[in-house]
Amino acid sequence: MESEGLHLNISYVGSCGTVLSAEQSAALQTSLVILQNNYKFNRVFFWGKISGIKGDYFIAQGCGNDEMVERKTLYSLDCVTWGLLPLATQAIRDQCSVVKGRFIGDPSHEYEHIEIQKLGEGEDATEEENTIMIKEEDRLAAVIAKIDEEVAVVPRGAYVRTPHGLVLKNRSFEGLSVTESGKLHNYFHFREPVRLNEKTLLEKADLDKSIDFLDPIHEDIPRGGSWSLDFVRGGGLVTIRSLLWPGMNFYHVPQSRKFGYIYIGTGEQNKDLPFML
Repeated sequence: MESEGLHLNISYVGSCGTVLSAEQSAALQTSLVILQNNYKFNRVFFWGKISGIKGDYFIAQGCGNDEMVERKTLYSLDCVTWGLLPLATQAIRDQCSVVKGRFIGDPSHEYEHIEIQKLGEGEDATEEENTIMIKEEDRLAAVIAKIDEEVAVVPRGAYVRTPHGLVLKNRSFEGLSVTESGKLHNYFHFREPVRLNEKTLLEKADLDKSIDFLDPIHEDIPRGGSWSLDFVRGGGLVTIRSLLWPGMNFYHVPQSRKFGYIYIGTGEQNKDLPFML
């Protein structure tokens, strides 16, 4: 969610149990403005909080001209001092995927993983143990990137892709109608499309290339079981909760430009979801 008017934006997802203390909100409101000036970001978003055993990570993201590609992720332990997270490359994601359980809350903490490699074949085969040290800072970057990839949501029409390929905020977006805001196919994953490229030309015939360049969330597997959409405040607010990543909450005020998402959780995926439906 946008850092501007953070206190009001957080109140939109209060019905989902998302809260910050008054001290945290005040500190974030000030430090995110300083963060935007220091890093020369066009816009800054408060991404959320990942709870650890010893401490919590507060996460912010800043974007450049292209709001989808030119994003940098930062973290703080006190809502005041911010550090830049490393880029979550595929190598870092693969390495961190072996770490299970809660975060510690210390970015300098290192997890120890023992990897067993089999050398040779047949009776001459031997096993060799390799100890791999994995930084919690790298794991934090990998988990945030995965959450963004799988459950970051925006309404249809909120962003446009220019002929040059840049993804920009749509200045003409005035919000979804009350009726349209209740349909999951009007909400998109905010990352490079995957399923869209697999569709036939016939399926793409009715799509608007400038705004329908993302994957709709209603196609997520398991179908109809990945998201929970609710109207609150007498229909004046739509909230969507992810069942795959508990703690990810999206909101949209119909017929307005107000929308956003925030994650407040432990950074653990609900791998039992297919068995719960």
